[in-house]
Amino acid sequence: MRVVFFGTPQFAAECLEYLLNHQVDVVAVITKPDKPQGRSLALVPTPVKCIALAHTPPLPLFQPEIVSDLTFAPVLQQFEANLFVVVAYGEILKQHLLDMPKVACINLHASLLPKYRGAAPIQRCLINGEKETGVTIMHMAKKMDAGDIITMERVAIPPNMNYAELEAALCKTGKELLLKTIRDFETATPSRTPQDHEAATLAPKIEVTDCKIDWQQPAHVIHNLIRGVTPHPGAWCYASIKGEQKRLKITATQIAEENSHNEPGTLLNTSKQGIIIGCKKGSLLITHLQLEGKKATSAVEFIRGFPQLTLH
Repeated sequence: MRVVFFGTPQFAAECLEYLLNHQVDVVAVITKPDKPQGRSLALVPTPVKCIALAHTPPLPLFQPEIVSDLTFAPVLQQFEANLFVVVAYGEILKQHLLDMPKVACINLHASLLPKYRGAAPIQRCLINGEKETGVTIMHMAKKMDAGDIITMERVAIPPNMNYAELEAALCKTGKELLLKTIRDFETATPSRTPQDHEAATLAPKIEVTDCKIDWQQPAHVIHNLIRGVTPHPGAWCYASIKGEQKRLKITATQIAEENSHNEPGTLLNTSKQGIIIGCKKGSLLITHLQLEGKKATSAVEFIRGFPQLTLH
């Protein structure tokens, strides 16, 4: 089964590495172009590119600006792929590419479709307080994340799990399910189930403005936002410290109490675990945070340096 793999971030890189370690015949890899990063704007390769080049021998690798450009089609056609496998590539494939592989064009998506179609399914399900999510493997269609479902698997979400932790759990489940699906295509044609498009929900990309904490919200809503965007982009607010307003990133919390009514953003108490901040309804125990221009630290260490604290 000749596979062309499309992917870009670390999630996709781990899936690619897993397939290679299990002797899947990946004949080419497509990833996004290197991006400038840092103050020097040095070009940094995608995680998928690093896996492809580290393979022995290095896999044929391509980084088109627009993969669906008609001039790139002959490059893909030469590999005579049975399957196109797409994992967080970062671009919607047009119909002429979806029709190219001999068997199918499949995609691994980190949600239980049709819920959370889009760029940020992991963050959005945490922000919304979901108690479970999962991974779906589907046939790709021209409309985003709307293709027929081949298979899916559920993953439970503990109450304090953050984005990085859930992503790791979904990656483990997803790469194993992806390998099984490819093996199924080698021996038969897996069943396919159309999605219920009326039940679809969207998971648009997370913007920095989405991550600003509103202390007027209930404690559980703020807690879900913080864990949903940790470690990146990161939930933030402003802090009044020694007469100055500074930006503060909050990286770990627990719900201290859900029903009390407090002055939003005020320091209520300290403990061996951290600091307790009042919300409009309930309160949060903050255990880890980072002040702008400073290193990340525990809330216990932070409050020793800044005992008077108001968040807004």
